[in-house]
Amino acid sequence: MTLDWILSTVPLLKLLHVAGLTLWCGGLLVLPLMLARHDPAVVADDYRIIRHATHMTYTMIVTPAAVLTVIAGTWLIFLREVFVPWLYAKLAFVALLVAVHAWIGHVLVKVAEKPGRHRPPHPLMPVAAALVPCLFILTLVLAKPTLDWISFPEWMTEPRGGQLPLDVPSR
Repeated sequence: MTLDWILSTVPLLKLLHVAGLTLWCGGLLVLPLMLARHDPAVVADDYRIIRHATHMTYTMIVTPAAVLTVIAGTWLIFLREVFVPWLYAKLAFVALLVAVHAWIGHVLVKVAEKPGRHRPPHPLMPVAAALVPCLFILTLVLAKPTLDWISFPEWMTEPRGGQLPLDVPSR
């Protein structure tokens, strides 16, 4: 009875997860194009505007969307008890997407700290790096392949139902 209200949040969590993933992936595809506008030949005022736009996009839209996506997705895994091989493959691509996110953030910082001395990579490389995990995540979620040819140990495919091995602090 007490879990009914928690399970009723699943549609809301799915909405947050899909909306967050859309913003996250879209932002990671747009940011390299924005970074390409960081040209040392640009006038200082224009450079400041471009720098501000890329910084705000990364810190106020893309990163919060990534955090929201991961939190909502984690809740969905445990509420829906989805412990299947396609999920583990999806999580591997999510980890790759996190790495691309960090790399784009690193490039953004380098461009800001060393204007004129640090050139961002050609947009094709970071866009491709973000597009690959986005497409694989989308494909895995929509197709939900069985991936029977991959054998996972039982502890990865079945919920254990036990308590985490943590000490509970006494008050």
